Amino acid sequence: MSVGIGGAGSKLATIFDPENCTAVNISEAELGKVEATKHILAVAHSAKGQFKGSGKNPLVGKTASISIEEELLDLSKGNIVFTSTGGGTGNGITSVILDKISKLENVLLNDSTVFVLLLPYLNKEPVEYVENSIDFILESISPAIDSGNTGNIILFSNKLKFEHRIPEAEYNKMIISSLLEFYNIPLKNQELKLLDGHIDDEDFKIFTSKPYFNHFTIFNYTPDRPFVDLLNENMNPLLLPPEKPIEAMFLLEVPHESQCSYFYNILDYYSDDNVIPVYSVVLNEEISEPRITLSVLYSRKPKELIDDFKKMADRMTRKKLKKSIDQYVKLERAKLDIDAEVKKIEDENENVHGVLDVLKRLRKLR
Repeated sequence: MSVGIGGAGSKLATIFDPENCTAVNISEAELGKVEATKHILAVAHSAKGQFKGSGKNPLVGKTASISIEEELLDLSKGNIVFTSTGGGTGNGITSVILDKISKLENVLLNDSTVFVLLLPYLNKEPVEYVENSIDFILESISPAIDSGNTGNIILFSNKLKFEHRIPEAEYNKMIISSLLEFYNIPLKNQELKLLDGHIDDEDFKIFTSKPYFNHFTIFNYTPDRPFVDLLNENMNPLLLPPEKPIEAMFLLEVPHESQCSYFYNILDYYSDDNVIPVYSVVLNEEISEPRITLSVLYSRKPKELIDDFKKMADRMTRKKLKKSIDQYVKLERAKLDIDAEVKKIEDENENVHGVLDVLKRLRKLR
């Protein structure tokens, strides 16, 4: 089952698992737009919030989560949660759930939750989204990972969407299509002829239950080229780039049984980093060349993760301030003929004498 929190998260959750998904939102209007199998309305403490949502303010989401946090925590166990980090609803409600998970004494393997996070693109989205994301990573993701109670954390980015001007609905489908390639690894092990290794549902669950960041990708594999070159050329552009892997999993599909031994090259590559992947090789006669679905788990300190966010947020803030200053109206100094003005006063009031002499003595005129 999938759980989507906030507008962006709910849209992704319904695409990932349309037959068993839960959508959560503060805005009743936005919640009604999502075709989920279950809807949960978090009660905001204002009529405006209930209609329009949190307005980029995570505090509204955190406050509203009080009405649903126990139900949502139970729904999240052993499932996958989708949310965006920049807005108020997804950020606020998810941060409360992560805090609850962080404080649990013991999380069973089957109860670990995978979190799929959609990060803003620094150059094109409001600075509030970036600042919300920084706070979310530091205050929610970091403690949750340190507790060891979460499953994989998957970091999608809006970068490709803005750089290639992709419509949101199409981009959401691209994200879920990529994610399903990874989640279909156990299914392909069941449906296709197994040639070597094995990845079943339990193996997959163990892998996804670990509290690390997950980067996965899929590409055609040509054994006559160094694997490191293929990997560098085929990182998943929808995800943040990974760090040095801690663990790895791959599925190699080959159109001919004679190509089964190709997987040894991949094992050699990871053994140099003291990583022993979980793997399987299957026969897929519907493809024309070998194809690999690869996932690596990596650990990255939150400070390192958000350095770029902070730098860009600072630059964006400075640009906004400069723009505001530049927009102030620049008044030109009025040219005033003081001699003429004083003469006018003398003509209007006969009792005013010697004004020019007084001003000159006070050095107001030269």
